[in-house]
Amino acid sequence: MTSSARMEQALATACRIHADQRRKGSGIPYLTHLLAVCAIVGEYGGDEDQMIAALLHDTLEDRPERFSRSDIVELFGWRVAHIVVGCSDCTAKPKPPWEQRKRAYLARLRHHDPGVKLVSAADKLHNTRALVRDLKSSGDVIWARFNATREQQCWYLRGCVDALRDDWRHSVVDDLDHDVSELETLCGVK
Repeated sequence: MTSSARMEQALATACRIHADQRRKGSGIPYLTHLLAVCAIVGEYGGDEDQMIAALLHDTLEDRPERFSRSDIVELFGWRVAHIVVGCSDCTAKPKPPWEQRKRAYLARLRHHDPGVKLVSAADKLHNTRALVRDLKSSGDVIWARFNATREQQCWYLRGCVDALRDDWRHSVVDDLDHDVSELETLCGVK
């Protein structure tokens, strides 16, 4: 299989798995998030495995009944599966409480390899930019769509910046830091 064929297969897989999903409260097709994260990974120097993992980064967390870790290994290899697992805050059902999941994820993220950190940073960068955009256009009503308060969201995203910087330096984290600071300012947290 050629490189472009792997990307095509990953895109088709992401479309199949997430076709009926929408972004929380916005009605925007979820696939737009996956494409944006993939683009950010590529723009910040990620390789093909990282870009494929970006397309699949939420499958184990959100749609484990549709696509498993062994499916990822079989179709895309162990490295892609490793990155997807590393980007998942939880695959257990039922999920533990929000803060418990996020604290555990932050503790793991500190020690992950650069491949996982790049995809995670791209995911958080896109999420933060979407929050900033939605907050500017719609105001505080956006927080009703989440399981966490604005203060908790800011705490978590700031924690991601700190965890990503542990033994890793990359310009994507600098951009995430900038955008999280803007979100904190808009939320009156900073």
